[in-house]
Amino acid sequence: MVSTSAFAPTRGAQCVSSGLGHHFVSPKKPRDKKKTQKHVELPGAQAKHRQLLARMQQLINPEPKQSKVHAVDAVETVSDTSQTDALAKIPDPDFEIPSEPPSDILVEKSLVKHRILPDKATDSSYSSWKTLIPFLVEPHLKYSAQTLATALEITPKVISACATLSCPQKRTSIACLFFDRFMSIDVLSCRCSMLPQVLLHHGLFPTAPSQPRMAVSIELLSFYRALFERSCDAINALASALKMHYSRRGFVMTDTRGEIIQDPFRRGLGYAVQWYDILQVQIERQVEEALQNSRDRVATLCPQTEDHVSTSSPLSTLRRGRCAPILIQRCPACFGGTMFGKPTADGGDIHTATDGNFHHRHRRAAGDFPHFYDPTYFLPKQYVDDVGRRIEAQCKRPAKSAVPLVPDEAIDQCETAYKAADGKKQKAAMDSFDDTGVMALICRHDIPLFLLILTLWENSKKYSVALLEHLFSLIPPYATVVALYDVGCVLARSLSKYDILPGSIVSRLRLATTAMHAYRHEWACQLVYNPRMCIGLGLSDGEGTERLWSRLVRLIGVERSSSRQRRLWLIDRQAAAIGSEMQSDLGDWIRRRLKRGVNDQGTAAQEALDQCELAIDDLESEWSQQRSSQLSVRAHALARLKKELDTVLTLQADLDTSDTALQSTRLMLEKGTALQDTLEALERGHNHLMAKVKVLYASLNIHDQFPELEGINLDFVRLLLMARDLKMNIRKRAITSIFEWDKLDRAVGGAQQALAIAKRQPALLTALRKFNAYCERLEVLYDPSWGIPLPNPLPTKLAELRSDPNLMEDVWITPLTGQVPRWLEDADVRDGIRALLKRERCREEQKRLGIEADNLCRFFGEELAALELALRTPGCELISVLLRQRRNQLLRLQTRWANPLASSLRFTSRAKDALEIAITLSVPDPEGELSDVEFAEPLDLPVVEFEHAALADVLEDDLGREEVRDFNSMDHVNDAHAVILWEAPEEEHVISSGTVTRREHPSRDGYPHQIFEPKDIALLTSRTAFLNDTCINGCAVLLFSELKSVATSHCALLTTHDLPRIRYNASDDIRGVMYHTRVTGRKMSWILPIHRPSNIGHWGAVHYSLLQQRIAPL
Repeated sequence: MVSTSAFAPTRGAQCVSSGLGHHFVSPKKPRDKKKTQKHVELPGAQAKHRQLLARMQQLINPEPKQSKVHAVDAVETVSDTSQTDALAKIPDPDFEIPSEPPSDILVEKSLVKHRILPDKATDSSYSSWKTLIPFLVEPHLKYSAQTLATALEITPKVISACATLSCPQKRTSIACLFFDRFMSIDVLSCRCSMLPQVLLHHGLFPTAPSQPRMAVSIELLSFYRALFERSCDAINALASALKMHYSRRGFVMTDTRGEIIQDPFRRGLGYAVQWYDILQVQIERQVEEALQNSRDRVATLCPQTEDHVSTSSPLSTLRRGRCAPILIQRCPACFGGTMFGKPTADGGDIHTATDGNFHHRHRRAAGDFPHFYDPTYFLPKQYVDDVGRRIEAQCKRPAKSAVPLVPDEAIDQCETAYKAADGKKQKAAMDSFDDTGVMALICRHDIPLFLLILTLWENSKKYSVALLEHLFSLIPPYATVVALYDVGCVLARSLSKYDILPGSIVSRLRLATTAMHAYRHEWACQLVYNPRMCIGLGLSDGEGTERLWSRLVRLIGVERSSSRQRRLWLIDRQAAAIGSEMQSDLGDWIRRRLKRGVNDQGTAAQEALDQCELAIDDLESEWSQQRSSQLSVRAHALARLKKELDTVLTLQADLDTSDTALQSTRLMLEKGTALQDTLEALERGHNHLMAKVKVLYASLNIHDQFPELEGINLDFVRLLLMARDLKMNIRKRAITSIFEWDKLDRAVGGAQQALAIAKRQPALLTALRKFNAYCERLEVLYDPSWGIPLPNPLPTKLAELRSDPNLMEDVWITPLTGQVPRWLEDADVRDGIRALLKRERCREEQKRLGIEADNLCRFFGEELAALELALRTPGCELISVLLRQRRNQLLRLQTRWANPLASSLRFTSRAKDALEIAITLSVPDPEGELSDVEFAEPLDLPVVEFEHAALADVLEDDLGREEVRDFNSMDHVNDAHAVILWEAPEEEHVISSGTVTRREHPSRDGYPHQIFEPKDIALLTSRTAFLNDTCINGCAVLLFSELKSVATSHCALLTTHDLPRIRYNASDDIRGVMYHTRVTGRKMSWILPIHRPSNIGHWGAVHYSLLQQRIAPL
């Protein structure tokens, strides 16, 4: 260090600063070291010096090589069994109650650089955890069985789990965390019970695989696990909350010197939460394996004649098959069907959606931990990279010639405008991130199916292709899929040009855009890929991925600073929790879609059609003409012309500037302030530009390339193209503002959002005024003989603009031949077309909801049968508690899954059939009768007259019949071609007479109370009396109940009142039988009572078999 006294005390030697002149700087006054500095010894310096000397000594005098011996520092190991040998040789990662360490150790730790890869100690710790977890499964299952539905007992201060009570035991003192306290407990471990097993036996989970110093209550970990499923990872919050809660209750954790430990629980809780969840995952996989074996056995016994599939496609085009179990378990409504092969032009069998999110990033500096969890939702990175390399190889080959559904000019503009389609653009500065996002594939019920990690965005197609290819590997080889993607149009064109996917997949795949993002696409693109304009897509919107991201938003901050392995674990477990919750909500989802979608939107569409006063055939014809006109290649010819006119327009702008300068110079010359030479030079330059424009325009030969423009003023064409581009820009700006206003309406406060909208609104208003000025100039230049429709001006108020139908229409740039079509000039026709499309989508949605309700009911029966069978299968005794929990949870879903398209009685019937199937397949066991099986009976059943008892399921008020509006209900019924067999039965059934008294039959099998008066019984005992409605309908109910079996579940009974109601056109509320027999019943056998009018009228019955298409008398 140089002393300040070395400088000469002269003015010339004083420091100066740069700038204008010399600015002298005051010298720093030297300070007394004794007052400002203190001599200290660096902590750890001596220890480091000793280590260096010892290492030098080892280098000078090397010792002979010996076999490696693993020792544990300051840890006493117990090697009573081979299990403990494997678990004792690791360092203890739990330092919640440390003794005061030497100062040199602390300094050495602070000097270690930040690592991004796991070290040897971490690898050893994770390896020991993975070795320990299988040994904890049985103790945890036994503890769960003992404490289920019982009050928890207070844990004693000394615990043991020795079975013989004769083993030598080791006493270990462990701090245990409970809900209301923490306490020190002595744990006695021995040869037959390791320390972690003893803890699990008493409801405690260790924070380290061997020699733990702390354990956490299983109930506390279970509570946090449930909290995690509803929120996100919050270990720090839990540790701080426990510390505060304990301190308020008088429990304070101190070290050996009596000082309060600032953060005693965080690290141990982190380990306990992580590995307790891994234990739960391993138990869940054992349960799932046992259930899958039972499902395979149930599938062999289930009848091949399943419920009839309600679809507009002929049955001959459908083939029987089943999806992979993983898909059925994730969404039974989408993948639980048995018939597949519906053409993609009619909507396909399965609807999915995919999208990426670039907020779920991972910082490269956060590093990684050893592998400890196998994700169930994430696709392997190696698989995705292989798909990417295959796509790159295919794209290097020449493109195939294919007829495009949409002109390439429109797709090019979509690809340029949409950020996700441009692989050369990065979403943000990703230099500090190794994982840049997450991409998801979901079903149409917003249930996540598969996920993958986004790394680089150069080859963006590989992510969506990998997800779709993996999905097709899990469905039948003839099943069809409709995938909704933000840039589905761009991906569809790539699939048609290159062999990115096998032909067997491309032929069964249909791509579409999502409903909300479709409005950012070109109009021609929307005509083909907008789900609201695509036949068969119903009300599927594809925006479920956005709803999924909104539920995962809480994990964004945690993911970025977590290790990569922990990040995968967090997202995967959160996706599993979301999927389980949404699966339980499927019944409510169907009810909401019926009410808010099919009913409300369908009613509004029908009212619009009624006001339109145009025939449906005329509207369909106009819509077909509009599609063919706006999808033609010539409709986009001027888009290519614009590119060729850009040079001419640029020169024209230079020419206008030159003309302005020339006029200004002439004015200055008149005033005498300019020279004649300057004017002549400007005139020569202006004439040169004019000649250049004429030559260039003649070289384009526009009228030869575009003969339809012959005779049209070039200025008019130029203004038309500029108005077209400006309207596209206005539409994008307006849609963005409209969406933001919608969010603002739903938000609380939102001052910043409103300010952002206010800043962008002037630009939108300027564009609107400019477009309206173009419209006025076009009207001045317009000649009706050209046959080009003029664009209509747009309102300058956002509230009026959002409801203006002209906003979504492009500017017409092709001359028309003949009369102007009605869809172009008549606003009523355009409104009618939109209402027609909405009504068709609602009808398609109702049909698909009926199929999904059937799939849900079928899955309920099959899954319940598998659970009942697993409970009766030898070897599943250990997991029987979990199986019973699943069974009870599934039974409780009866009331939640019941909906207007699948009544609660159908689910009750499936439950009874499942029990019979399990009993048939299980080994006879007198003690195996499940007396604790409780079938959830429908609640709040109305009082139904006994003559309607055979149709009690269609008369329930709790089915929400008011939520369903049947639009042309007979569209759901396929044409039936039946063969009538008029053959009388051989046997004659005679009812013997007996004591005529009042008989009552209690409510049973979901049917109401039955009452037979003496006069009714007298009619039954008579051989010649005419039977009334009570006799016919009531006896049918009694026979149906007495003969209840698996076979009768496919039989539907109709009452004597149904055919007369249909004959005299009764209302839908009265003749609900036809609707529910068609949509919710779907039985293979119908029994219909028929009255034969004659001089002596009598009742008969016929049997109609849907499977054999035959009608026979009974």
